[in-house]
Amino acid sequence: MDRRYREEPNGGRRAARSGAAARSGARLPLWRRAVHWVLMGLSATVLAGVAAFLGIYLLIPDPADLQPQTDAAVSASQIHYSDGSKATTTGAVNRTKVTREQIPDTVINGVLGAEQHDFYETPGVSVSGTMRAVISGGEAGGGSTITQQMARNYYDGLSQERSYARKVKEIFISLKVARELTPDEIITQYLNTIYFGRNAYGVQAAAQAYFGKDVSELDQSEGAYIGALIQKPSTFTDPEPDSPEAEALRARWDYAVRGAVKVHAIDPGHGITRAEADELEYPETIPWRGGADGAPALEGYIRDAVVRELGERYDLTDQQIATGGYEIQTSLDKDLMEAAQTAFTDTLGEVPEGTVLGLAAVEPDSGEIKAFHGGGDPVADTDNSLIQRAQAGSAFKPYALAAGLADGRSLNSVYDGSSPQYFPGLTAPVRNNAGESYGPVTLLEATERSVNTAYVGLTTDIGPEKVRDTAEDAGIPAEQFDTAGLGPNIALGTYQVTALDQATGYATFANGGVHKPRHMVTEVKGDAGEAAPVDAEELSEGTRAFSKGVAADATYAMQQVVEGGTGSGAALDDGRPVAGKTGTTDSATAAWFAGYTPQLSVAVGLSRSDGQPLRLTGVGDVYGGSTSALIWKDFMEQAMDGVPVEQFPDPVWGGGDAPEPEQEAPQAPAPEPVPQPEQTSPEETTEEPTEPPEPTEDEGDTGEPTPPDDGGDDGGGDDGGDWPTPPDPGGGDDGAGPPFDGDQDWW
Repeated sequence: MDRRYREEPNGGRRAARSGAAARSGARLPLWRRAVHWVLMGLSATVLAGVAAFLGIYLLIPDPADLQPQTDAAVSASQIHYSDGSKATTTGAVNRTKVTREQIPDTVINGVLGAEQHDFYETPGVSVSGTMRAVISGGEAGGGSTITQQMARNYYDGLSQERSYARKVKEIFISLKVARELTPDEIITQYLNTIYFGRNAYGVQAAAQAYFGKDVSELDQSEGAYIGALIQKPSTFTDPEPDSPEAEALRARWDYAVRGAVKVHAIDPGHGITRAEADELEYPETIPWRGGADGAPALEGYIRDAVVRELGERYDLTDQQIATGGYEIQTSLDKDLMEAAQTAFTDTLGEVPEGTVLGLAAVEPDSGEIKAFHGGGDPVADTDNSLIQRAQAGSAFKPYALAAGLADGRSLNSVYDGSSPQYFPGLTAPVRNNAGESYGPVTLLEATERSVNTAYVGLTTDIGPEKVRDTAEDAGIPAEQFDTAGLGPNIALGTYQVTALDQATGYATFANGGVHKPRHMVTEVKGDAGEAAPVDAEELSEGTRAFSKGVAADATYAMQQVVEGGTGSGAALDDGRPVAGKTGTTDSATAAWFAGYTPQLSVAVGLSRSDGQPLRLTGVGDVYGGSTSALIWKDFMEQAMDGVPVEQFPDPVWGGGDAPEPEQEAPQAPAPEPVPQPEQTSPEETTEEPTEPPEPTEDEGDTGEPTPPDDGGDDGGGDDGGDWPTPPDPGGGDDGAGPPFDGDQDWW
């Protein structure tokens, strides 16, 4: 039989089955259809991605067609006072280009160890760094290869803003650079372009600035140092010995050295062996005296402060700020900046070397910094007002008062002002200045007379955590609460703060309990238009730290300090309302006065960079009321000249919302006793409460009690024994010491 006729029946049966299936509507299983469409989608995505990649790659110009950001193309940024006049600039660009032959392997090893271990073995783009940028919407920094960093800094048209567009453009230019330039050409271009601090652009200028020699003469230890600088050039420019910045730089140098060993493991032609690394010693740098251009100290401090703020609030890099040609407007008042410098000499005359003279002024309703005193030398002296820290002493008590008022206490709540007293959590008794016992006192009286025992009683009553939280809400930075242990003596100012911290915190009282972030940069304009700060919304709205009523009551209490208490020396000649608080640490290691009018909050702090007691010519015993309050007055007389007199809100005597202006202020209620915490003294005190003595004629000027022979404190301790001098903060750095043990005898 013919094969056709033998197969026809089978074919017919298959056709019949197929037709039957079609007629019955049979379909493929769901999972097979799902896989089919997923594969189709993935194929389309891959094809689209490849097409997009090729399209973008072809559209991006070749490196040879891009213009480099040459020395002639970059310009310094201009920094202006609030009236528009020029305060300073970021200085001229200091750069000397060198060839690859002039850059020794010692420097290459250090840079690779710090920045990219596999540079000579990897493509021009970091996949992990790129993915991190994509996931974060361009906000996550780091992860860029040396090629990407070079492209960003060298080629015109690649801004340093963190965005998808910039990152994509950077990636494709880097890919082309990696194809067209050798690794040696890339790293040479990179090291000739980037900023190293000390106004040094490029590795040759950096070698001269840090070691006083040509780059070709740098050894391996110095090469690792050069590599370590790249991460934070401004921070690492000239750190004080033993400061956090110096420790961070040393850690980065160690990282660069260890990294150079990893480089050698990846690429034996580069890097160093572990044995070579073990022999390296941390290098010494030459002193840096120049600032950017030998400008006056005031300009140097302004420049440094603005650069720090631009990095923190506008996310600008050091190199962008230095060479980006930005127009930077600040809130700094030119006349008040001068007044902040002269207030100290007008009041104190010549002061011993090492004396820290802190003064900062903040506008309460905006958070704008109007003035600050930096110091005598921006290179040798850490900023006295914005960075240097000292214990706050009794100038911290207003935060405890606000916390108590917010917790239901009132100005008429009564606490035991006897001295000495023992309190839970403290191993030593708390004493008032000169051991004075006041007996039962209201919080109003305790504030006016700065009664330590009453304030520790209040803190024990409400809990020290509430005092800490209130201070932080008012504007004291969280990192300052690492400078001491938390205990009931927090009200006596165990934490270290800056003058700016206190001016900011007190500004919150002046602003009715609403905190505005402190800042001095008000506008930044570049080629791309005006830049927006990261805290724009918070600047506009502010955050409420405590109620208007709490602010009004606390302000009323602090007015009594100036009108007849320890801060009477700060009263202004025109009689306008002033509220404030003195503070003096034991042995007078720091003396404070922080105060405000409705329009301006100013804090003045005196201390020493070595943590030793203050010694001021012609002053005798140093108190906040006899020194800092007078400096405050000198400055504020100039600041308030021609400014309309405004009144503070009336007290509400209970911590609720302040009454509207047309309402009559409530009368002060009778004092209300508050149960006192049980004392833990090993034996009961037998001392009877006594009335405080009337001030003598000699005391009338400042309202300060007569101190004991060894120095006292309107904020803690008598005869010096119960508040030890804090550890040496490191000879001029920000003064940070080790955290205090809450059970130690610190006041």
